[in-house]
Amino acid sequence: MNQGNETFYLVRSDVLSESMKKTIEVKELLERGKVKTIYEAVQKVDMSRSAYYKYKDAIFPFQAMVKEKIITLFFHLEDRSGTLSKLLKIAADLGCNVLTIHQTIPIQGKANVTLSLDISQIKDDVENLIHKLRQLDFIERVDLLSSGS
Repeated sequence: MNQGNETFYLVRSDVLSESMKKTIEVKELLERGKVKTIYEAVQKVDMSRSAYYKYKDAIFPFQAMVKEKIITLFFHLEDRSGTLSKLLKIAADLGCNVLTIHQTIPIQGKANVTLSLDISQIKDDVENLIHKLRQLDFIERVDLLSSGS
């Protein structure tokens, strides 16, 4: 993602440094009200305040980056009666607002669907939404094509 002059990368958590992981922990403690001050939070995770301040404005969980944004999902699914409505119901139940739907004409019992969703009111995070959708027996593939405002 590129916003203005900043470049963002999606990186797996297992390759982050300990300081980066602890920065996320500190931010979560503060956000959830588990601690009242940054000093308390860094003490709790055994981190220096200077390390926290070094990373605090540069490290964000994935769901924080896509919050209040629009995502586009691509689905490869079986052409069965009611599949699209089930897919849309799950999205709606999680608080997503469907902005666009594009479905190809089914060929050999399979169809492609692209959904653009406003996830600013999502009741879960994007990873869990995608996981729930992948569990549906009629969905063969789900890909996150884009996220942005």
